[in-house]
Amino acid sequence: MLKSLKKKMKDQAGLTLIELLVVIVILGIIAAVAIPMVMSNREDAEINTNKQNLTIVQDAASRYYTEKNSWPTSDTATTTVDSTKLVPAYLSELPKCANGNAATFSINSGVVSTSCKTTK
Repeated sequence: MLKSLKKKMKDQAGLTLIELLVVIVILGIIAAVAIPMVMSNREDAEINTNKQNLTIVQDAASRYYTEKNSWPTSDTATTTVDSTKLVPAYLSELPKCANGNAATFSINSGVVSTSCKTTK
């Protein structure tokens, strides 16, 4: 019996076309399920990073306000955060957006907002 199995295996040189197509279809289904999950996780991670950066700047601005009794903006007419007032005393550097772009932070009535994406 072992000899006949070995002979059969020698006669079959490779995969048949049907077997190859079945493998390709299975891989396609796996990819169709996995790729959206991975992309969603990446977007969630970017949003969480941007929210964390916003919290860090909010904390630094609050500490600045506690010491100086004014918000760290370039002047009283604007709401844009002046990074020179926060760096290096309150932050080592102004955070960037998770995608690598420069972030803009604004303060309105003590609430810091950002140009980075923080919601889906």
